[in-house]
Amino acid sequence: MALIGFLSDSHGEWLRTRHAIELLTTLGCDRIIHLGDIETHEVLDELAGHNVTLVFGNCDYVTRLFDYAITLGLNVQHPAGTMEIDGITLAFLHGHDLSQYRTFIEDSNIDVIAHGHSHEIRDEVVEKTRCINPGALHRAPRYTVAILDTVKMSLVFHELDT
Repeated sequence: MALIGFLSDSHGEWLRTRHAIELLTTLGCDRIIHLGDIETHEVLDELAGHNVTLVFGNCDYVTRLFDYAITLGLNVQHPAGTMEIDGITLAFLHGHDLSQYRTFIEDSNIDVIAHGHSHEIRDEVVEKTRCINPGALHRAPRYTVAILDTVKMSLVFHELDT
């Protein structure tokens, strides 16, 4: 069984990102995916040392962040990526590139698409693909992350205390 933790839209909020990572790891996530809008080295520092895959968002200066993320041992899959876990194919992107999102929707091999960008939680089926958004760690009415259980295919949103 794999528990995948999702977070997005840190927008430089390194302390909130730390709390999100602590929550996701405490709840047993095997893997964490950051869905973009990181903005600072300090946020990348909080992701370091964990099994994190990430994409960058429309607010990220990719040339400034990419090399630093690699030196920290983070798995950068910018601008989008896919992975197979427990027989499901998961695609992930920030969400501002509607063309890439549409390409994933039209790919019959993709079971789940995870994205950020809108700062709103989401769990719905579009055509035949489950689309999820964990919410945001900045500029949101509540700061949330999400955990996907890849065996049960259940998604749970968790609100941060901070």
